[in-house]
Amino acid sequence: MPRMVPLLFSSLVVLSAGLVSAQDTGGSINFATTADPTFNPWSPTAFVESNLINELIFPGLTRWDKNLKPAPDLATSWKASADGLKWTFNLRRNVKWSDGQAFNAADVAFTFNEIVLKKELAANGGSTWRNAVTKVNVVNPYQVDFILSRPWASLPTYLGYFAGILPQHKFAGVTDPWKFTDFNKQNPVGTGPFKVAQVISGASVKLVRNDLYWGGKPKLAAVTFKVIPDSNAQLAQLLSGDLDLISVGNPETVERIKAAPNLTVDLSTANVYYFVALNQDDPRFQDVRVRQALLYAIDRPAMIKSVLKGYGQVATGPIAPVQKGFYTKNVQQYPYDPAKAKALLAAAGYKPGPNGVLQKDGKPLIISMPTAAYQQLTPISLLVQQYWKDIGVQADLKTLDWNSYIQQVIVKRDYQASAAWWSTPADPDVLPYYDSSAANVGNNIPNYKNPKLDALLEQGRKDTGTARKATYVQAQKLMATELPYLYLWYPQSITAYNNRLTGMRGVTLPADFQYAAEWSVK
Repeated sequence: MPRMVPLLFSSLVVLSAGLVSAQDTGGSINFATTADPTFNPWSPTAFVESNLINELIFPGLTRWDKNLKPAPDLATSWKASADGLKWTFNLRRNVKWSDGQAFNAADVAFTFNEIVLKKELAANGGSTWRNAVTKVNVVNPYQVDFILSRPWASLPTYLGYFAGILPQHKFAGVTDPWKFTDFNKQNPVGTGPFKVAQVISGASVKLVRNDLYWGGKPKLAAVTFKVIPDSNAQLAQLLSGDLDLISVGNPETVERIKAAPNLTVDLSTANVYYFVALNQDDPRFQDVRVRQALLYAIDRPAMIKSVLKGYGQVATGPIAPVQKGFYTKNVQQYPYDPAKAKALLAAAGYKPGPNGVLQKDGKPLIISMPTAAYQQLTPISLLVQQYWKDIGVQADLKTLDWNSYIQQVIVKRDYQASAAWWSTPADPDVLPYYDSSAANVGNNIPNYKNPKLDALLEQGRKDTGTARKATYVQAQKLMATELPYLYLWYPQSITAYNNRLTGMRGVTLPADFQYAAEWSVK
């Protein structure tokens, strides 16, 4: 999940090749999103329904190339100081906002100083930036300095991850950027290849080509997002030809898609991992033996076979195999072992109760486990519930709609256990998700705190070359033993598209959307 997207989690998107009229020679496509979007990448209410749309409207200083490395976007080049505490970014010239105003360094400084870095605004992902960035200084109209409180080697990578720049002139006089409804819900202004033309709440959002886009005239004339919350309805429209691309949330449907002669299924890997988070504000989960026991109790290979239909592999930590230069599997493993799970819980003081539920000091081991009615989170939670029941642990499930889930679990931290996933930049820097400073207010959902891990992640931001790899190997070993999250699996990304669609780069959907000006339909 950015994010849990954001883009706390990976995003779902569907598109279709549209009819081309005499006036619309570039062609148009239709996408689907799960709810009305928020046109502001930093809004605390912008998540999976908004992330990819905002990529089309609000570019960042960098974007990802085909190897998921930072490449120029609104910035053309960058360089860090010798001590790593200042990064200078040279900005692209002759860029205009979609309303014709000139883009310059003041917009970058405004976005970070007045939106992202203000703790009281609680911007989406803001804690990630406040953790290292002190301020952004304008050097001249086409150059900015990011002033850091600590080195951050992966800053250019993170600047390409849902970190769009906002127009300073549109927010003049606005006291609360999240209540700026005209901008956030109707009339945003961006520098991307598309701009908003029409919003029909609960039904659709139409984007049209931004002819002022610095990268040249986009090949498509329009992109319309239809609000379709149900993934089965999206699949039906893909198969009927009304939609031309989906990020497949349910692997059970892959064989049906493969049977359609006009569709192609594409498999790729990304830095995504599923997990069960245990809220470590709960004293029960501060005992590492309890965390380890609960993971030993889960048959992850069986879940991958049943839930993912084999499209995934067991996870060992937050750094996925796609990061070949950093990933290591030589860490503590947790094969399915209910007997070992029971032994660890016994060592932690839990004994069988009269109703079969383990208890300690007269208190049964009952875990409140909210889940979201989104893709496979509910079936995942039901299976975990059954595995835990088999060792004497009772999990009480409650299914919420997506927005309610985000508010309860991510924002308020009102949960004891919950299954979810993170989609992160393809960089081993996972500090925003594990650092003690990100507990309660940031992306550290379990509120896990470990000074030793903090130090390793800080060191990883300073190191380069082989030293950086060695540091992150140590961090992976520590996380595999300590289990800040109960790691489930790394899923394969499954994309199905109509053969009429061209121009997708085939990397990841967020990276593909950063190059939307290249899309076209046959």
